[in-house]
Amino acid sequence: MNENPRHIRIESYNYPLPDERIAKYPLPVRDQSKLLLYRKGSIGETHFTALPDLLPPDCVMVFNNTKVIQARLHFRKETGALIEVFCLEPLLPRDYAQNFQQTTHVAWLCMIGNLKKWKGEVLHGTLHVKGTDITLTAERGEAQGTAHRVDFRWDNDGVSFADILECFGELPIPPYLNRDTQESDKETYQTVYSKIKGSVAAPTAGLHFTPRVLEALTDKGIEHEEVTLHVGAGTFKPVKSEEIADHQMHTEYFAVSRHTLQRLIAHGGEAIAVGTTSVRTLESLYHIGVTLLGNPDPSEEELRVSQWQPYDIPSDIPTVEALQAVVDYLDRHELSVLHTGTQIIIAPGYRYRVVVGMITNFHQPQSTLLLLVSAFIGDDWRRVYDYALAHDFRFLSYGDSSLLLP
Repeated sequence: MNENPRHIRIESYNYPLPDERIAKYPLPVRDQSKLLLYRKGSIGETHFTALPDLLPPDCVMVFNNTKVIQARLHFRKETGALIEVFCLEPLLPRDYAQNFQQTTHVAWLCMIGNLKKWKGEVLHGTLHVKGTDITLTAERGEAQGTAHRVDFRWDNDGVSFADILECFGELPIPPYLNRDTQESDKETYQTVYSKIKGSVAAPTAGLHFTPRVLEALTDKGIEHEEVTLHVGAGTFKPVKSEEIADHQMHTEYFAVSRHTLQRLIAHGGEAIAVGTTSVRTLESLYHIGVTLLGNPDPSEEELRVSQWQPYDIPSDIPTVEALQAVVDYLDRHELSVLHTGTQIIIAPGYRYRVVVGMITNFHQPQSTLLLLVSAFIGDDWRRVYDYALAHDFRFLSYGDSSLLLP
């Protein structure tokens, strides 16, 4: 039975991170980053190009193929005040792909920069898209927590919202880089396999992969499967409460194909996850399967994984059985892809069900991502981070990586 982590004190997951250890820019060649290897308690280092030789030859790797959108929009009021509107997730239509295809009106949940200067008037911006000038308006709606609904409208039905973000938006690099977005970030802050638009932050463990590393994995007979989880700004949200019981996880939306589920089942329900976003997706699949075995026809809301569900509803159902329940659900509804969401928090006391190895960067002190790593390798997370600090590893989104094989 899982130990409930609600009373974990986040101050126990702190470590000193000097600003100079945060990688402000990526390396010129992605796969030349350092790779820390943690295997059964021993710690060593190599370079990322060595990854294919370090993995079990018959494993399946799971990548998150989400693509970062240019989610920051800037409007200047007639007074000169600059208002930043940061698109977090679509509200109308809720489906990402449909939202990006809209041609006159969409609504998003947004964070507002310089909110005090936006008194409620409609903001206007003129932009040049597809050879013509259009006017984009933004109207602020009701608050939802620290975010607001914003309705965007524009006066040219030959232009999609995807076009507007591409022309008018700015790529939202992480706030802890303490610098402006540069043109080079448009390429370097995307994985080479990114496909599905929707994230406001990159799944950064994937930034180290190059076509030659992916080809070397294939040559070794290592399968790669893809899932899509759109990373929200909540990934940067620090834990400000003393105990994590008071920390609210954002819902993240993900999609997993029936084919990928079948490949996981064929591998005994075990996978190597590329990044914490893939970890959260894979582990959520198990708990969705548990839900379906107890309730074969849940509502859309019941199908999602709530923050504390893995701890409040412990289960000894075998992983393959839980994953098969998800496949059966898709078959009953004649679906080829599962679309749902998760608020899962993975913290010490969590029992991993699908992930047997993970590739991940080095995370911020007192973050939920550090809790996730600690849940995977226990108190050895301190040894891993002490080693990384002592051996000149680069930290956070553009930093170096680790392969964790407990």
